[in-house]
Amino acid sequence: MPVTALTSIAHRLAGLLLALLIPAMLYLLDLSLRGQAGFDQVIQWLRLDQVRLLLLIPIWALSHHLLAGLRYLLIDIGIGIKLDTARHSARLVSVGALLLTVLVYGMLL
Repeated sequence: MPVTALTSIAHRLAGLLLALLIPAMLYLLDLSLRGQAGFDQVIQWLRLDQVRLLLLIPIWALSHHLLAGLRYLLIDIGIGIKLDTARHSARLVSVGALLLTVLVYGMLL
């Protein structure tokens, strides 16, 4: 399968994942805003090693969806339409999303 197709599929999956995560994120936000005890509970939960590992998934999804979305916006205005440019930008999105995920995850540690 071409890299452009894989990037497109990953963009859609990342968007779906982010949409499915909205209730959990809203719950954590609500809990953290209820008071100091709720905030401390959220922080304690987010410091668990298993939760930190699971955070890699939404961090990657957000990174990939953002970068691929920017790529598609550029394509919509006529930038990067040629096949070789499209392939190159798709590779950049994939590598950029991984690098951004590592960078953000590293900041959480």
